[in-house]
Amino acid sequence: MELTKKSDRLGTEKILPLLFKLSVPSIIGMMIQALYNVVDSIYIGRYSKQALSALSLSFPIQILLIAIAVGTGVGSSSLISRLLGSGQDQQADNAAEHTIAITLIYGVLFFLIGYFYSRELFQLLTNDIDLINIGSEYIRIIMLGSIAMFFPMIANNILRGEGNTFAPMLTMLIGAVINIILDPFFIFGFGFFPTLGVAGAAYATVLARFISGIFIAFILFSDNNQLKLKMKDFKFEATIIYKIYKVGLPAMMMQLLASIMILGVNWILSQYHPLAIAAMGIYFRLQSFVFMPVFGLTQGYMPIIGYNYGHNKPQRMKKTIKYGFIVAISFTTAGLVLFQIFAEELILLFNSDPQLVSIGASALKKISIAFPIIGPAIIGSTTFQAIGKGMPSLLLSFLRQIILLLPIMYFLGEFYGLSNLWYAFPISETIATIIMIFWLSLTLRKVFSKIN
Repeated sequence: MELTKKSDRLGTEKILPLLFKLSVPSIIGMMIQALYNVVDSIYIGRYSKQALSALSLSFPIQILLIAIAVGTGVGSSSLISRLLGSGQDQQADNAAEHTIAITLIYGVLFFLIGYFYSRELFQLLTNDIDLINIGSEYIRIIMLGSIAMFFPMIANNILRGEGNTFAPMLTMLIGAVINIILDPFFIFGFGFFPTLGVAGAAYATVLARFISGIFIAFILFSDNNQLKLKMKDFKFEATIIYKIYKVGLPAMMMQLLASIMILGVNWILSQYHPLAIAAMGIYFRLQSFVFMPVFGLTQGYMPIIGYNYGHNKPQRMKKTIKYGFIVAISFTTAGLVLFQIFAEELILLFNSDPQLVSIGASALKKISIAFPIIGPAIIGSTTFQAIGKGMPSLLLSFLRQIILLLPIMYFLGEFYGLSNLWYAFPISETIATIIMIFWLSLTLRKVFSKIN
């Protein structure tokens, strides 16, 4: 009976304290993850500017792996929370078991792709032989260790589906701390450690994720969870896969759109200055400090919305949405202030090249104008996913990142130069957010009318 009450709190406790109780562990974990991303890039930037450019070019391939993990994890978390909300505990267990099986399949598939085709993949990103040599070695190691990359991310989302956000926080904490500790030893070489450069960063990442994966596996398969996973009794059901990816596939495609967007942005920037790509890579690392807390917030937000949607409690849904928007805009507005005041200092953390600092600081100040509205946009997208409607999130992401951003960026660059093309980000975000607000309002009005 005690275990049954674990998810019941999603429908009974006061919204704001519950939202913070569920979100704070994820926010801490996400911030630690953001810290790892930045520290990793700082080490690489101090190693060489060329290595930093190679790492920036590899970002779209890394996002591909993240997309699969996020899509599978979000779809699983949404389904599990809705099943628990409607009292279907056994079906929730079955959904979690299917998610584990899918994860193992992905791990094997990308191991093989990395082993045979890592260099060919990187050749699609650049013609520079030195960058190909550096970047393909990095991405090969990452893909060979893809199961270690996938499992912790996806397992964390399984537990979040039942409202457990503390264990995922510890998992991210363990992985990030180990990674940060190992990076300087593997990259620069100390004592008996050889100097491995960018490859060392990849080895540190895979090893850290492997250790954190072992940790979360012990928790996931323990008897202390509401979910009871018994892989020996696993029986495949195609309908479970469909339900996971009904929400998960749009979430996955949203991440893949980000990969395509970065490819397009890098191509546009390559027409102006080689350091513009490095500056863009620095921005993507730094912006994680602003958006990771919001994504952490959504890890507590989604199960509350999903559970109360499954339990037909519209008032609790409305309060959760209101608080989610308020907290998210607070986070991202703070990010705007930070980027406006300390743009140069932030770039100097990575490299002191004057041109890089000039280009990078300009990018940070102009892109960050969009930050206040991005927080609510993330909450809106998560709301669609939480109620099992992933397609609006996908279409809005496609509109923002592909239909709007890339053409506007190209146009601004052609007519107004490198210093002004950064304004494409706030322009595209503003248009997409306005459309999202109208679409979400219409959808929720229909949802609430059916419940009432």
